[in-house]
Amino acid sequence: DSGLLAQATGINVIGDMRLADVAAGGQGAPLVPLYHAALAASQDKPIAVLNIGGVANVTWLGDGPDDILAFDTGPGGAMLDEWAEKSVGAAYDEGGRLAAAGTVDEAVLAQLLDNSYFGREPPKSLDRIDFDGGPADGLSAEDGAATLAAFTCRAAALASRHFPSPARRWIVTGGGRHNPVIMSGLAATIGLTVDPVERLGWDGDALEAQAFAYLAVRSLRGLALTLP
Repeated sequence: DSGLLAQATGINVIGDMRLADVAAGGQGAPLVPLYHAALAASQDKPIAVLNIGGVANVTWLGDGPDDILAFDTGPGGAMLDEWAEKSVGAAYDEGGRLAAAGTVDEAVLAQLLDNSYFGREPPKSLDRIDFDGGPADGLSAEDGAATLAAFTCRAAALASRHFPSPARRWIVTGGGRHNPVIMSGLAATIGLTVDPVERLGWDGDALEAQAFAYLAVRSLRGLALTLP
């Protein structure tokens, strides 16, 4: 509530960034690509920055300053969190232990992946409720967690079909990077080394907050906050 915040603090507040993007014909998400581009300016490219929150999104960065493509890849941790809560009463699969004890059900995974979203061309975005974990019902707690973790990985790998050229490196931010099953699954599925953003000296727990502060400064300077 940017109006309330402005009133409470008595200072200028930059807000409604998603609404502004939608008003301009955008998707309203993801909003972090320009910050990813600024942070990765000195990195060898192409590079892919995968943010695994409730929904996962990726930013592909090419060699040129305008070589940026970003979109939601599919589920991040939301489905796995909900599965952990309903199956074992945990808020999330801490340390990936539940998934690590299970086996991926390939038939269920195929059902989950049978979704037209993955074939759509970017720009595209999702809500956390856009995917239904129903196909996993009936699996054990462990097998369901393993299958949903694999779904996040497989969906992210499918995103690479839309990249203008293959990424040389993938780095991961967001809460999903703390799940070793997801991180190892990403590396196996993508076929590349997949590192947490801390490997580049970035702070994955603060990155999204930093991104909004960065966008606020861009707004004060009259610069674009998002790209077509």
